[in-house]
Amino acid sequence: MLQRILGRVLATTRGDDGMSTAEYAIGTIAAAAFAAVLYAIVKGDGIMSALTSLINRALSVNF
Repeated sequence: MLQRILGRVLATTRGDDGMSTAEYAIGTIAAAAFAAVLYAIVKGDGIMSALTSLINRALSVNF
């Protein structure tokens, strides 16, 4: 009984392998929007000064 149900579930999901073109378009837009948000955050003054400070400290370490 369980194998029959599992077989039907697998049979209905096998026909939908991968994304369609519309799904790729939505995924690409979402990725671009996420990248734009991250860029805006990193470009802020507070983050830039923190990153610059971190790099300066890393370069001035005495071995």
